[in-house]
Amino acid sequence: MALSHDPLWPRAGSWPAPDGAADAAIIGIPAWRTSLSPTGAHATPAAIREALRRYSTTVIGPTVVDLNEALRITDAGDVADADTDVEGVVARVRALRPAFPIALGGDNSVTYPVARGAGASGLITFDAHFDLRDGVSNGSPVRRLIQDAPDGERIDGSRIVQIGIADFANSAAYVQRAADWGIRVITLDELRRRGIADVVAEAVDVAGADAAARIHLDIDVDVCDRSVAPGCPASVPGGLAAWELRALTRAVASDPRVVSADIAEVDATADTADGRTVRLAALCVLELLAGLASR
Repeated sequence: MALSHDPLWPRAGSWPAPDGAADAAIIGIPAWRTSLSPTGAHATPAAIREALRRYSTTVIGPTVVDLNEALRITDAGDVADADTDVEGVVARVRALRPAFPIALGGDNSVTYPVARGAGASGLITFDAHFDLRDGVSNGSPVRRLIQDAPDGERIDGSRIVQIGIADFANSAAYVQRAADWGIRVITLDELRRRGIADVVAEAVDVAGADAAARIHLDIDVDVCDRSVAPGCPASVPGGLAAWELRALTRAVASDPRVVSADIAEVDATADTADGRTVRLAALCVLELLAGLASR
């Protein structure tokens, strides 16, 4: 369906390629081949870019902000061979600095190279799962950042906070592994009991406790309830509401210690006809930019 044109209602997206200094840079990382669940996540970066056109760049307030005026936003295109050329992804993300890279996955394996490329010393995840599995897959990026990254690029478990970990979506073995490595786990129940502001304040302080801290944010959309994220293969009933994910995203991105983010685990080919999962992912891009602009 063609979108209407109104010169007084500018649309998000269609940002230019990098050319000089920028505050934020979109980059597509269409990895999908190592996913533990069949997925068409390689189609998602293009789908998110298309969905962005449905939204404006205006934050209503209390002070009205046009993100296109407040920030210099660029789009660095997609990384070819994102599944097989991990070091190429690291290099592409590293080249975007000091701009804030917003990586459009792809499955959750993208978190490993993006966090490395951003020079992250701390990690916050929004995820129903620990992602601490052995091997190389969308279920292992957190473990890989702790154990497999080159010297100087590993993230200590005590600087990792995982928000939204869900009952019946994990095993006791991975609960123990997270505890053994000093990961701060904030379950869905704890998040709802304490509230978003309190949890975010703790998360950025734990992940950003080191001197010159650099925090990467991993937004695994399957942390959401399946009714709002049916295009995530592993989303389950009872997860976060769309507004909760959006509020968490903006709140974390508002902290200057957060230097990069990825949006992962959306399969655009499995979404509903109204594209609700992809549209939520696009709104997470805008919430990241709104948080960045609020600094």
